[in-house]
Amino acid sequence: MTFKVQVGPPQIAIHQAMTVLVTEPDGRVVWPSDKGLYFFDTRLLSVWSLYADGTPWDLLNGGAVNYDAARIFLTNRGFLTQDGPVPARTVSLVLSRMIDGGMHEDFDITNHGQKPIRFNLEISLRSDFADVFDVKSGRSLRRGRIASEWSQAHQTLRNTYQNQDFFRAMAISVGRADSPAAYANGRLSFEVKLPPGGSWHACLLYELSRGDKRYHAPHDCASHAERSRQAADRKDWRLTVLKITTSNEEFYRFFHQAIDDMAALRLPIGGTDHMVFVPAAGLPWFMAPFGRDSLIVSLQNMLVYPEFARGSLDVLGRWQATERDEYRDAEPGKIMHELRYGELAHFKLIPHTPYYGTADATPLYLVTLHAAWRATGDRALLERYLPNAEAALEWIDKEGDRDGDLFQEYQTRSPVGYENMAWKDAGDSMVYDDGTPVRGPKSLCELQGYVYDAWLRMAEVFEALGKSDRATALRAKARALYEKFNDAFWDEETGFYAYMLDGEKRKVMTVASNPGHLLWSGIVPPDRAARVVARLMAPDMNSGWGIRTLSADHPAFNPYSYQNGSVWPHDNSLIALGFKRYGFEQEAAAVARDISEAASHFLLNQLPELYSGVQRTEASFPVQYLGANVPQAWAAGSCFALLQAMLGIIPDAPNEKLYVDPNLPAWLPDITLYDLRLGRRHFDIRFTREDETTTFEVLRGDRHHVERRRYQVVAGH
Repeated sequence: MTFKVQVGPPQIAIHQAMTVLVTEPDGRVVWPSDKGLYFFDTRLLSVWSLYADGTPWDLLNGGAVNYDAARIFLTNRGFLTQDGPVPARTVSLVLSRMIDGGMHEDFDITNHGQKPIRFNLEISLRSDFADVFDVKSGRSLRRGRIASEWSQAHQTLRNTYQNQDFFRAMAISVGRADSPAAYANGRLSFEVKLPPGGSWHACLLYELSRGDKRYHAPHDCASHAERSRQAADRKDWRLTVLKITTSNEEFYRFFHQAIDDMAALRLPIGGTDHMVFVPAAGLPWFMAPFGRDSLIVSLQNMLVYPEFARGSLDVLGRWQATERDEYRDAEPGKIMHELRYGELAHFKLIPHTPYYGTADATPLYLVTLHAAWRATGDRALLERYLPNAEAALEWIDKEGDRDGDLFQEYQTRSPVGYENMAWKDAGDSMVYDDGTPVRGPKSLCELQGYVYDAWLRMAEVFEALGKSDRATALRAKARALYEKFNDAFWDEETGFYAYMLDGEKRKVMTVASNPGHLLWSGIVPPDRAARVVARLMAPDMNSGWGIRTLSADHPAFNPYSYQNGSVWPHDNSLIALGFKRYGFEQEAAAVARDISEAASHFLLNQLPELYSGVQRTEASFPVQYLGANVPQAWAAGSCFALLQAMLGIIPDAPNEKLYVDPNLPAWLPDITLYDLRLGRRHFDIRFTREDETTTFEVLRGDRHHVERRRYQVVAGH
């Protein structure tokens, strides 16, 4: 077996909902760095270190044991005490952490030496209460006042931050402990006395507050974690979602980790069923509701957990803009980009309250509404969100099409707005073919595809609601867009689509991955698809670990950049679905294998947000991108979309049909799906490759509701 280099950031990250802890592998939070305990976009813990009589501990091993828990094994360096020297490696310390609103921290110390020992366990703590945007940008700016108060009687340290009406607090209380704590000089300390073979335990409870609302720490210690509410929640999650078995262990581990990552990134929605969530984008920087990210993740998860779509439609519908606000790039009917809760947002020093600087979330909202209806068969979804859909359609016609030419364009009106408002939103991601940046209004190719797809899907929705006139009008608009787009964006000489039209409606012929989304949306004529597929699979675009965001032959190519040559798993998953849509099944499976094999190199088979676009060789491995979110929702969701591309599954719950068009590759010769939902029906289906043909067998559920049919998401124009 070939040795695999394991790739991953040297850190431990755990979280639950809006509480996130990112530490060094030994559990420390070192300042200055971007590590710390974050709570609703504020860093409450900026320094955390552990000492034995002033001497640091050494790491043996450690890591996350669940998305909300970590365990770290430490041992002592040699140090002197009043009672004599303590030899190195004779004392063990197991540090356990669990998050559920607040944080529970356990310290379990054992004396493995042959003499009694006595020392002070010291925990250095500091809070800077920095906004997450300040931390990420490397700024250090204090706007309010920090206060600390220690109560010896209550064994509680309370750090507070106040800036006018913005308030955050962290209260650290001693729970069960074998000796009392003291606080001085910025350190909590316990006197530890241990006979040979003796053990000592203490736990700290971190209660976190914003305003009048407090988030308590889990009460039970790590030794009772299996009885915790979090353990029951994880069990419920795994029982609810789609499950698989396969003889390909690599893909199984990829899928299983993706399921865990999606569990980790759930944000609960107040006032809904306890299993309805909106997916956050990623950890640690994007633990917040997003527009584009949450919608694409919902689409990726439609076969796995359609409730994500319910949550996204609900939350994004609530925040749909109803008036114009140029500072936030808000316009009536527009779906938001990002909502934040920190100090900068509170005082409107950033526009994320929410910020609406996204051109693609609004059509994707319509795509998601249709897909959720097809997966669940729930007509009430259509009726509930029809007003949001009507407002979104009007925005597409008016504000999305800024100059009335039928194409979608975007340009910020905010002095602090984003230059780029599509999924490639980095400031340097839109470049001409000579490498110079494209500024001003832009008509990106994939935006036109998203709108085309949204119009056709909404036509089907209006038909179901008995509004045939609206359906006919939308199909006519889609047909007009299809023809105009393919005339304006296609370049016959290169056999590829323009990346965008600039503000003067000139083609930008930079070769990028974006035209792959056109295949996903279905706006490409069948006779052009092969050339688009071939261009994306060419060596300058296909790194061997996935399709790059930008051609390696482009002057701006940098494999280590954010979006100018890196590989994004979610981008590849949508491209693979597009390949499948046009019948290029081998290419779809090849992309799936590249991403799956890349995942196998990352720690825990956990795909990051992106990785570097270096060329694959026999002796290479995927190279991480510094600062990538891990876990990240649409990177994890890419596994499910790639699986859908290989199996060609399309739910049609309103008509009680599950359509399949499987074509398993040789590297994935079998896979069985369990608890695949179609409305209220559940199916177990086994897919098997025999020679070059894939067959399927319905193991549970009425097989008459499962039919083989060519993969087709929605009827064409």
